[in-house]
Amino acid sequence: MNRKKQHPVKIFLKYNVVAGIATAVDFTVLIFLTEVVHIWYLLSATAGAISGGITAFTLERNWTFMKKDGKLSAQAIKYAAVWITSIFLNIAGLYLLVEYTKLQYIISKIIVAVTVGIGFNFLTHKYYIFK
Repeated sequence: MNRKKQHPVKIFLKYNVVAGIATAVDFTVLIFLTEVVHIWYLLSATAGAISGGITAFTLERNWTFMKKDGKLSAQAIKYAAVWITSIFLNIAGLYLLVEYTKLQYIISKIIVAVTVGIGFNFLTHKYYIFK
């Protein structure tokens, strides 16, 4: 199927909408599990990152990068590898900020999420997973 190529700015804007939705899922799970269920913040953050990752993969594949014609299993394997690295970066950064700077876990999560999202996630998603 001959598809019209999307403008890079449009892709970037769509990526940020999806990132916002995935981040909302991530933070909702984190806060719910930490504050309501009383699970340790790092376990809650891991569950939130996994939930946000599933949300992001689905929306990026079908809307942002429109790569539904790519092989799902290959994209999912690449995504999992990148997402595991992203989760590690997020959890490590969260731990370091909370434990060594004594910042509150939500503030720390925001700082780390923005840093990893801009510095790692977009580039690997665009040029490695959904290329």
